[in-house]
Amino acid sequence: MEALTFSARLKLTTTIEEQDADVIRIITELGLFHVKESQIGSVHRKILSGGERKRVSIGVELISDPSLIMLDEPTSGLDSFKARSICKLLHDLARMKGKTIVATIHQPSSEAFFYFDRLILMADGYTVFQGDSGESLEYFRTCKFNVPKRCNPSDFFMKALDIKYPKQEDDI
Repeated sequence: MEALTFSARLKLTTTIEEQDADVIRIITELGLFHVKESQIGSVHRKILSGGERKRVSIGVELISDPSLIMLDEPTSGLDSFKARSICKLLHDLARMKGKTIVATIHQPSSEAFFYFDRLILMADGYTVFQGDSGESLEYFRTCKFNVPKRCNPSDFFMKALDIKYPKQEDDI
């Protein structure tokens, strides 16, 4: 019975036209329509830019329509506009299609940050905060951090959680 339930979740009845429409939709959402006929290239022969290659790798993950998507640095190498649009796309997938998105992102712009629902902040291998991203700054205020009124949360977290090596007396 479990195999039947699993099979029912797969898109086994998808037509070629539906598959093609899914591919075009993902290509368009990732801002890759202008290079849809291009080869990706290789280490030795660059055809797509680094940002385009990053977005192609995200598209490869999305095409199978998984319920859980894990991405390591999906915005690295992208300009702030493309990084924000990737965060928005991932946010929309989570909200509208019920996907679970887990991503590591270092230093997102403030616009990208506000697309995060939940946040885990780590420093020196320890979890410092885990919870609703909208509550993260208030949490730091309750911990007696001087949080500026208008700041990019990720910039603040980078400064507040900075560990200098070798560790100083006040870091321990």
